[in-house]
Amino acid sequence: MDKRIQEYIERFPSDVQSILKKIHELIRAQAPEATEAMAYGVPTFKLNGNLVHFAAFKKHVGLYPTPSAIEKFKTELKGYETAAGTIKFPLNKPIPYELIRKIVKYRVKEQQ
Repeated sequence: MDKRIQEYIERFPSDVQSILKKIHELIRAQAPEATEAMAYGVPTFKLNGNLVHFAAFKKHVGLYPTPSAIEKFKTELKGYETAAGTIKFPLNKPIPYELIRKIVKYRVKEQQ
């Protein structure tokens, strides 16, 4: 894990750290060739450009996979707040890791 990403994750309470680490591992597993960086102040994976960003906030975890991924998965994302390139997963509900995995896998195909 990139040291800056590790430091970012460590700023949060342990329960949120656990979620962020799982998301990091999930992205890494789907995109082993991607490089890690901090962009826009949040953890980022790059593969022929920005692949996906993720971040934690007081009440949600944000995933930033681009508008095309949000459009592709709009049915599965019903019930979650979305915007152009943003998905908000509330911290008071189970994180849909399998859906995140599918979104990242889609983004990897898009970027190749």
